[in-house]
Amino acid sequence: MSPSNPVPVSGTLSLEQQICYAMHTTVRAFDAVYRELLAEHGLSYPQYIALMGIGEHGPMTVSSLGEHMRLDSGTLSPLLKRMEVAGLVARSRDPEDERRVLVSVTAAGRARLAALQDMPQQIAARSGLSREQMLALHETLRTVTEHLDRRSG
Repeated sequence: MSPSNPVPVSGTLSLEQQICYAMHTTVRAFDAVYRELLAEHGLSYPQYIALMGIGEHGPMTVSSLGEHMRLDSGTLSPLLKRMEVAGLVARSRDPEDERRVLVSVTAAGRARLAALQDMPQQIAARSGLSREQMLALHETLRTVTEHLDRRSG
């Protein structure tokens, strides 16, 4: 079929009815808001969540950060290098196992995190959801993720 002759689809195959498409468009909308809000802090969204993860969990190995963020080392390593150049994180060899690299937040990184303390409130306000709705959505998404992870092995 040519693009000018679309294939008719039933309601269940309609793009607008797909949960994956709803999630995709929501993530894209969140990305745009985060991009705008984080630009003034010189961070991308992946850098923001990496900084939060390292700040929350203390020094951690790059591999454990990758597992936490669901990013492979090929994506995470360049991200951390840029953050290290910016002075936000420090990387060092693990004294217990020289093959592992530890990443920690620097004083500048802690200051950046402090400047970002109101980010959740800004996101919530832009979402149009109440605090209760945001908490319920968060719980629903965590539940879906856990079930999908169990099913995918």
